[in-house]
Amino acid sequence: MIHRPWRTRDRHTLLSVPPWLEVGTESVELPDGRVVEDYLWLTHRDFANVIALTPEGDVLCLRSYKHGPREVTLQFPAGLLRDGEDPLGGAQRELLEETGYAAPRWEPLGRFVTDSNWGGAWMHAFLARDAALVQAVEHGDLEDLEFFLLPLDDVKKRVRAGEVKLLSSAAAFALALLTLD
Repeated sequence: MIHRPWRTRDRHTLLSVPPWLEVGTESVELPDGRVVEDYLWLTHRDFANVIALTPEGDVLCLRSYKHGPREVTLQFPAGLLRDGEDPLGGAQRELLEETGYAAPRWEPLGRFVTDSNWGGAWMHAFLARDAALVQAVEHGDLEDLEFFLLPLDDVKKRVRAGEVKLLSSAAAFALALLTLD
């Protein structure tokens, strides 16, 4: 079977909050000629997610309140990319801002869209190795981040126990495990 893209016939923006979010509808024509009206689309900023390991094999972890799920969650360094920022550069910046750590060895784990039907954003996942403390934390975010190190096996248990509520963090961690095996 050959898969063909849909054709956008018309597009309307319903909500625009630059640079954070846009929501709208499209009229799309499917390959078989059917037309779907008011098909939703959504875009927001791309982001980087980092699984960082110390030379001893500990994982750099964060815990904070996230207003989306309205819960405190275990997570990993991550953040929105700035306009024109390279994903690796954004990942390195976020690791440094949120933890005070930098790493000499970086491996891309992949680029993934957050919603396959509506679009959303692209998550760029990275594995950072041999992370070491190089400066005091200067994240300046709205959230209060608690930073700590955990052995890899402890993180696996916590992910399985549901302490990681963010799909992007859980996915990045799973991708890192595939790379580490």
